[in-house]
Amino acid sequence: MNSTSLMAAERQQRLLETLRTFGKISAAEAAADLETSTETIRKDLIILEQRGLLRRVHGGALHLESMTFEPDVASRQDNLDEKSRIAAAATRFLPEGGAVLIDAGSTARAVADHFPNRSMSVFTNALAIAVALLPLENVAVSTFGGRVRAATTAEVGAVTVAAINQMHFDVAIVGTNAISAEHGLATPDQEEAAIKAAMIRNSVKVVLLADHTKFAQRSLVRYADVSDIDVVVTGQELEPPHRRSLDEVDVEVVFA
Repeated sequence: MNSTSLMAAERQQRLLETLRTFGKISAAEAAADLETSTETIRKDLIILEQRGLLRRVHGGALHLESMTFEPDVASRQDNLDEKSRIAAAATRFLPEGGAVLIDAGSTARAVADHFPNRSMSVFTNALAIAVALLPLENVAVSTFGGRVRAATTAEVGAVTVAAINQMHFDVAIVGTNAISAEHGLATPDQEEAAIKAAMIRNSVKVVLLADHTKFAQRSLVRYADVSDIDVVVTGQELEPPHRRSLDEVDVEVVFA
């Protein structure tokens, strides 16, 4: 490999690293950061798009993952160690008694693996979480009813929203597909967005579980602002720019 191609490879790798961190990239800003021309960056983006590594848009590029993409719950095997740490850290916010609400999602499902066997009423719209908690004899487990989505095993729809709106919870543990101080919390599905919004609206304390990759994502349906959350539990892997963005919001942040 000659020196020119090596420089191009290094430059393209830095572009991909920026995309993984921020979810988007500006050709003009990248050119300034890498001390090269905008035209050179545009050529790099074309090459990376042809390799299936990003999606070009006017003025730059976006992370490849679609805003409507949602993996099947059974296939979510990424960042398992981080998700387990986040789930374990979240249990410190569980009350000694009272009513706890747990959202659907792979990180929320991990909470069940660390859940204390003490007197508590747990409500969830996720069938997988309800089943996982059943062996705990001191925990009363309830679901809300509604249509079950195959992708997430989550109960959704008007029946589920109505049931949540009739109740008041001490603590809600919720998940998200995307989070940013600018765009708030978002998810690909409108019905799940409505459920998450209802959970936040009807809970005294809201604890959001979000591994570091969620901060580089964009998703279709916004359901809350970060300021609507009381606590964000994330991994030590979170990049400094995202940490600084959370500093600007009135929210407690726990790094697991």
